[in-house]
Amino acid sequence: SPTAHFPHQRLSIHVQNHPNVCAVQKLIGTNRKYFTNCKQWYQRKICGKSTVISYECCPGYEKVPGEKGCPAALPLSNIYETLGVVGSATTQLYSDRSNLRPEIEGPGSFTIFAPSNEAWASLPAETLDSLVSNVNIELLNALRYHMVNKRVLTDDLKHGTTLNSMYQDLPIQIHHYPNGIVTVNCARLLKADHHATNGVVHVIDKVIATTTNSIQHIIETEESLETLRAAVAASDLNSLLESEGQYTLLAPTNEAFEKIPRETLNRILGDPEALRDLLNHHILKSAMCAEAIIAGLTMETLEGTTLDVGCSGEELTLNGKPIIANKDVLATNGVVHFVNELLIPDSAKTLFELAQESEVSKSMDFFRQAGLSSHLTGSERVTLLAPVNDVFKDGLPVVDSNMKNLLLNHIIRDQLSSKYLYHGQKLQTLGDKELRVFVYRNNLCIENACIAAHDKRGRFGTLFSVDKMLTPPSGSVMDVLKADHRFSTLVAAIQSAGLTENLNRPGTFTVFAPTNEAFRAMPQGELNKLMGNAKELANILKFHVADEILVSGAVSALVRLKSMQGDKLEVSTKNNVIHVNKEPVAESDIMATNGVIYAVNSVLQPQASRPQERGDEPADPALEIFKQASALSKVKDKKISRSPVYSRLLARMKENSGGF
Repeated sequence: SPTAHFPHQRLSIHVQNHPNVCAVQKLIGTNRKYFTNCKQWYQRKICGKSTVISYECCPGYEKVPGEKGCPAALPLSNIYETLGVVGSATTQLYSDRSNLRPEIEGPGSFTIFAPSNEAWASLPAETLDSLVSNVNIELLNALRYHMVNKRVLTDDLKHGTTLNSMYQDLPIQIHHYPNGIVTVNCARLLKADHHATNGVVHVIDKVIATTTNSIQHIIETEESLETLRAAVAASDLNSLLESEGQYTLLAPTNEAFEKIPRETLNRILGDPEALRDLLNHHILKSAMCAEAIIAGLTMETLEGTTLDVGCSGEELTLNGKPIIANKDVLATNGVVHFVNELLIPDSAKTLFELAQESEVSKSMDFFRQAGLSSHLTGSERVTLLAPVNDVFKDGLPVVDSNMKNLLLNHIIRDQLSSKYLYHGQKLQTLGDKELRVFVYRNNLCIENACIAAHDKRGRFGTLFSVDKMLTPPSGSVMDVLKADHRFSTLVAAIQSAGLTENLNRPGTFTVFAPTNEAFRAMPQGELNKLMGNAKELANILKFHVADEILVSGAVSALVRLKSMQGDKLEVSTKNNVIHVNKEPVAESDIMATNGVIYAVNSVLQPQASRPQERGDEPADPALEIFKQASALSKVKDKKISRSPVYSRLLARMKENSGGF
């Protein structure tokens, strides 16, 4: 495909057969042209609007009838004549009227940034009248401000440099952006590098005016920035906005401040740190003229966050919204764009504000209903684990005292950042529970809840969006199994095999726990043999336990765990159902203080293991184990429903008055 380099370098593919041809992107429906470079070429769009590519003779060359391309070099003429050649007739006319003509026809080495005919025509009538009515002073001075007393080509127009103009040496600001666009006091170069005998001509799209005010001075003198002026003074940013440098201020107007709820605005204005973050979020680290933006780009603010700066047709956009009221107000130390909406950074927001219009809005309703708003709007340093809206697609659970306790365990007593969390870390909740952090290859989880999106770090609180309701652990693996009537056979088998102590001790177990149904599904003879052989039973049970904690959120395609028996367990997910050794899991993530339990409706068999007679073992009859399991079930049956895990957990908490 053709390649071109800004500005006016000929297309390499055309060089051999079509010499001195330059590619131009024309904006459909307008007379705007962009001499394109590679980065723009493939977009074929300017600010979302389609362009057509056409080819023109490069500067200083012309067509010859019957010849390809533009083979004929034009003879050089002086700057005055060259203005006519490049189609800047109005600048040529005004240089004649203002007596600049003798100078730009005479000896010397000049550069002139010549406004296009359209640029002159678009000046306000009163501005043009004042210039033209005083040609010998005002118009002459204006033209001399567009000139530099040396030859300057595009390659010399470096980003962030200033050139001294021929009007009182006042500076002209140059920006040369990565997308190839060059601006002169925020006017875009339309045609560059037209050589003349006594210099060079560049055509620009605006008439540029002298700049003598700093950004701070603009804030102080502009009526529509009165609230901003007070905010800047309160946060001691005056000196920065007066200092040398190149900044972009996205200046919120009085109207922008008025759109914010009074309570929110007063809170931020009364909090120096939040106010400084708010203002720094409106300052970009480099000067960005509107003409340089032809597509979306991400820019860093002084606050350290980023803003998406883009454009839609003629309008400049911030984070996708066309909120810029007045653009390209040039200052000595950068450029100001007036915005009519306030851009509040996360770092100045409460947890409730962070969650508005986000994927956890239902959670916030839940916490509000539970009367926990004060923890999420004040200056308490906390981290909120907020389940995403999808968790509540069937509606919010009823808020009672147990649910309130559970929600308190979704609030951690510290303002955390997920990037500093580490595997095995313990976190304290407002409900006085201890939660564990698990770091996996593809996920970061706190107990059974895995972080579903990037943190949002507010003024005092951090928001972690999580993929499910959190289950704080309550009791050891054995305690949890005993408390659930579905596992009465398993509990009896564990006791019979002498593994109780193992599963009560501190540790990191993942237990695939066969339900009573799983044992009932085994052939009777096989079950009797198994239950009658303590060693074989222990071997099979150990195959159901791994010595690391794997919550369901960590299972992507396939995870292999080494069981305590020695063989591998293969854990996978298919259609949102967890499988272990291809058997579906009935329930995931039943959390214990020393591990996690998965309910399975089948007894898993190690590959090499098949139940067989062992004559050397004193056998407990299977019947005794079943009697034991049956008795245990009657005592321990908590009538816990097969509803979502947190409902059963609440019932357990209720009956055990706060745990084991």
